[in-house]
Amino acid sequence: MHNDFGDLLTRRAWLRTAGGLLALAALPRAGIAAPTHEVIDPPIASPSDVIEVLEFFHYGCPHCRNFDPLLQTWKAKLPGDVRVRAVPVIWNQRVLQGLATFHFALAAIGALDTLHPRVFAALQDERRPLYDRDGAAEWVREQGADGAALAKAWDSFGVQTRVKQADRETREYQIQGVPTLAIAGRYRTSASLTGSHEAALAEADRLIARIRQSRQKG
Repeated sequence: MHNDFGDLLTRRAWLRTAGGLLALAALPRAGIAAPTHEVIDPPIASPSDVIEVLEFFHYGCPHCRNFDPLLQTWKAKLPGDVRVRAVPVIWNQRVLQGLATFHFALAAIGALDTLHPRVFAALQDERRPLYDRDGAAEWVREQGADGAALAKAWDSFGVQTRVKQADRETREYQIQGVPTLAIAGRYRTSASLTGSHEAALAEADRLIARIRQSRQKG
């Protein structure tokens, strides 16, 4: 059976998936500290009632797979004024558009929290065609969830609207690699800037505190 997962391994897709990790090999010049985040200028509108953190990722990304358990642990400890929202990138690739659709279809049928961690292995290890509606529905049935409901949700207005929103946000935030975190429409950080996934989450904590302090000051 033909498997379009190989589309993800084009040179451009691989470089983006790596999220600029090659930059880790380039040490900063003596006396100059490497930046651990980027300022989004101009800032992008973000909810004012919470501090929203966007996680840009895709299921075919090995780094996203490694990052996900750390992210889930981090999310569980966040205070109530912080909200994390996953944004699957598309980058004009049919496979990534299918994976983004799959992500939002899982959310639509209430199966995302349960199946999200399994998707990385199914796609990357088993090479299951989860970017295809029928292939995704078959896999969902095998996991004990409602494959027919997933297939119905796939082309629904709600799911397709969220796919378009994710694509728009990826462009607005100028995401060049994943995983990347964007904080309150003002900052971006990632392992390519901080040196590790753990350090990226620590940097996100600092940026969240900075946003919170600035809002308290009015």
